[in-house]
Amino acid sequence: MEETEHRGEIPKLYPANATIDNFFIGGEWDKYLQQVVLPKTESVDPNPKIDQVVVEKHPELEIPLDPGDSCSGKYIYVHDLPTHFNSDILKHCRSLSKWMDMCPFISNMGLGPQLQSSDKVVSNEGWYETNQFVVEVLFHNRMKQYKCLTNDSSKAAAVFVPYYGGLDVVRYLWDSKRMMRDHYSMALIQWIREKPEWKRMWGRDHFMVAGRISWDFRRLTEKDDHWGNKLMVLPESKNMTMLTIESSPWNENDFAIPYPTDFHPSSDAQVFEWQHRMRKIRRRTLFSFAGAPRPNLKNSIRSEIIQQCKSARRKCQLLGCHPSSKKCDDPSNLLKMFQSSIFCLQPPGDSYTRRSTFDSILAGCIPVFFHPGSAYVQYLWHFPKDFTKYSVFIPGDEVKEGKANITRILSRISRRRVVAMREQVVRLIPGIVYADPRSSLETLEDAFDITVDGVLERIDGIRKEMIQGKNLTVSEEEEESNWKKTMFGTIGPHPWDHFFIREREWNPQ
Repeated sequence: MEETEHRGEIPKLYPANATIDNFFIGGEWDKYLQQVVLPKTESVDPNPKIDQVVVEKHPELEIPLDPGDSCSGKYIYVHDLPTHFNSDILKHCRSLSKWMDMCPFISNMGLGPQLQSSDKVVSNEGWYETNQFVVEVLFHNRMKQYKCLTNDSSKAAAVFVPYYGGLDVVRYLWDSKRMMRDHYSMALIQWIREKPEWKRMWGRDHFMVAGRISWDFRRLTEKDDHWGNKLMVLPESKNMTMLTIESSPWNENDFAIPYPTDFHPSSDAQVFEWQHRMRKIRRRTLFSFAGAPRPNLKNSIRSEIIQQCKSARRKCQLLGCHPSSKKCDDPSNLLKMFQSSIFCLQPPGDSYTRRSTFDSILAGCIPVFFHPGSAYVQYLWHFPKDFTKYSVFIPGDEVKEGKANITRILSRISRRRVVAMREQVVRLIPGIVYADPRSSLETLEDAFDITVDGVLERIDGIRKEMIQGKNLTVSEEEEESNWKKTMFGTIGPHPWDHFFIREREWNPQ
């Protein structure tokens, strides 16, 4: 998006004469929010009433299909948002983290600095030092190259909202008032509601990417010390398809997409070459774990996993990701360990999911999960529903109680099954990486392509239900069992029920 002032109705949210370099750092930004912006936000209803979808038939929602048009039914209209919702956030990249300079990581269209490896752990092309929280930037840039974009919203099958919600909220997550965290999301909803595209299906054909975990956008109270903002609990947001790197198992409009890895191929050949290398590589270690303990989380099993890894001696490699250690900051260290391992342990950390899951798959290492919320009920579009084909599941509570010996369990898996699972993992690689936005793959579908297909299929189903006059209201009881319905097609009792006892409020602090 060009760096010019937007022509929309909402003005820029910072003064024209502000010192840009220092605007978000120190008191200038906070002062402006308190004196100018936030008082305006206070006038917005914190729980606006959404237009209700009347249970009646809506034949006018039918999109004419043209058999001679390869994009028919696939067209996407992209909202031309005011720049303070996306590109302006990138201009002030020094405000995006309290602990590191994020500016290098938004370079190269969100890929980050090009990665060089002297020990040939990675190939020569397509590798970058990519931050795990920039997926909304990557997705937006890939969307700009989507072959079926349209400026005519009346023929669009879906409407994309290119709001950088994750990068927006991270500026205020740890030490700001809730009004700061909520301001842009509230302003976005107000902007979208006024557009004619919204009124067509009341937002049910809209989708957006928020590049953090779902819990960062699901604050249920008006207390300043409670975590996150309200983006995903606003009534309008519940009508949209929301894409995050970790979804809520209990919300039917919330879908997880892969964390970005460091591999961003620009051609099919680069993917095929990498897959070939991962098939042929010799793996001398039974299993490995990269991570740190979580002593402050009472249900964490990481300490038990680290102890079992140490007890396994040569059968397990351990890479401790402690704050004082920089080993885990080097992608080559992680890839080298994963490439030499048959299995890679992926226990929950601060939340269910980990980027490490996708790094290990990229390295051809079979993931071992300890909670079904770490992958199985998350990446429904990108992973096979039959999780036994590509992974091993060991219930985390059995590890916690000392009933599961990881070394013994993994050692008993037959070589034939290991070979089959590894082949499935290697075949997953194209669909879990995001291709270089400056290029395009010829025959393969990457994570972006698979996500778009999933979104279009979901919205098409909703549109058909609205045309038929079906009631789209989902009760709270139905949402409680959403993970079972999407994964198994049932809402009855399930052996995994104890893993999904819902916590109403999430706070990592």
